[in-house]
Amino acid sequence: MATIVVPSDLRDEVWRANRRLADAGLVTLSFGNASGVDRATGVLLIKPSGVPYDELTPGMLVAVALHDGRLVAGDMRPSSDLPTHLALYQRYPGIGGIVHTHSTEATAWAQAGRPIPAFGTTHADHFRGAVPVSRRLTTDEIDGQYELETGHVIIETLEAEDLDPLSMPAVLVASHGPFTWGPDATAAVDNAIALEAVAAMAFRTVTLDPDARPIADALLERHHRRKHGRGAYYGQGRR
Repeated sequence: MATIVVPSDLRDEVWRANRRLADAGLVTLSFGNASGVDRATGVLLIKPSGVPYDELTPGMLVAVALHDGRLVAGDMRPSSDLPTHLALYQRYPGIGGIVHTHSTEATAWAQAGRPIPAFGTTHADHFRGAVPVSRRLTTDEIDGQYELETGHVIIETLEAEDLDPLSMPAVLVASHGPFTWGPDATAAVDNAIALEAVAAMAFRTVTLDPDARPIADALLERHHRRKHGRGAYYGQGRR
């Protein structure tokens, strides 16, 4: 079997992604994780299970084979959420980084079993419509391969609503918490930070006006297209 080499730049990026979750206040204790993949080498790097973020070093990250989760490098156990990450990476080739947190604002919506409505342009900049919430897992799913079934219910949620995972880079897992992703681990963290912000804004919006209406479709589409897709013109672009 060919040896899989873990790219050093991926190790650095995934380590920085995990540290950013703590710096952004999105994680408590050792809850949550960030991962990233290099599809050319077929390797996935993820935070080790139960390690506090302030103790995490790049060398602690656990490397597994993307196609089957086989351990490639590392002396520690990978995050218990690894099967969830693997399911998403294997289903969606455009995803290069995944984040899971129990961040307060987004998790409150997940625990309530409510999608986060798209009330304004801040939301539209990152998420093309309401951030969906999954159904609750069944008892059999919980008692079986729980983490893998969590990945399956995220996929089910996206595909039931015909959502492009890069236009809707987040799902709230009911009674659990948010998962976000992006083309790389850095983008996945950006989306987790944005999700927490829009979750807080949405809560305040419905508190002020329980009958608040979502953003107009035309305004939502305009703001989303400014940052995403071929015609995106926000920022300086790539030189």
